[in-house]
Amino acid sequence: MMKYTECEAEVICIKDAVCRGDQSLYEAFQFLQIDTTCNKSKPSSAIENEWCSRNALRKQRHWEKIIAARKNKRKKEKERKKAKRSEVAGNPFRHSKRFLKARTKERLLLAKDSGPKLCLDLSMTEHMTKKEISRLAGQIRRLYGSNKKASKPFWLYLTNFIVNSPIYEECLRMNDGFSNYLMDMTEESYLDLFPLETVVYLTPDSEHALEDIDPRKVYILGGLVDESIQKKLTFQKAQENGLVTARLPIQEWMVKNVNEKNYHSEILAINQVFDVLSTYYETQSWPEALKAGVPCGNGFVIPDTDE
Repeated sequence: MMKYTECEAEVICIKDAVCRGDQSLYEAFQFLQIDTTCNKSKPSSAIENEWCSRNALRKQRHWEKIIAARKNKRKKEKERKKAKRSEVAGNPFRHSKRFLKARTKERLLLAKDSGPKLCLDLSMTEHMTKKEISRLAGQIRRLYGSNKKASKPFWLYLTNFIVNSPIYEECLRMNDGFSNYLMDMTEESYLDLFPLETVVYLTPDSEHALEDIDPRKVYILGGLVDESIQKKLTFQKAQENGLVTARLPIQEWMVKNVNEKNYHSEILAINQVFDVLSTYYETQSWPEALKAGVPCGNGFVIPDTDE
């Protein structure tokens, strides 16, 4: 006796009913369009292979999306670089790094011949701790960086700069390319390098405010940092050598700002003093210069003249 599957048996029954004239079953057969193979049970291996195929297809589509995104990113990056090259080519004011470096060197060497001279007196490092010497080396780096950017730079000197001394070693360690800095470095004292009548020692303890910057003068900054508590050390040293002294005109152009700690100090780091001098030399404006170099934390501000 021939055996049928459950699905095939149902089809045969429906066909018999149609032959007997059972119209309702015939209509149901037409509506369902039963496929005798629809409910055949698949082997487990076939189901597993079909699931694996779908999983692989999903991974492939995900990877294709990643590849497409990377291609799109590379395309945009190429377009950005192309636009940048076009902008540089069409802008006569954009110059190469080599050109800018040569122009900076030219400005600095011109200052050596005709610009004002600023000298850092490093003869007092024995009064400083290792931490203070590190801070001083960092301030020298920032001072040099500001001078390089200035349209009217100073010519810089490091005096009493002893080879293999702590400050010498720290400058080499902390400042990349320090040996190539465009400045004069010497173990000699500024007292032996310059005529005393041309020297102005800048110290916050001076009674005289600096009024102008004279390119014929040599301005001396004591190589001390804010943490040093050697009061009036630079002022006393200048007096001992009969030098003219001056301080930044903070008292003349700035006012004390009310703060919680009631803190007001005219002592600045050497790079901050230089920022004041450099800005004034370019702008001839003490308010603008003091605003550029004196930090708000020192408790002084330029008064508002609009009121």
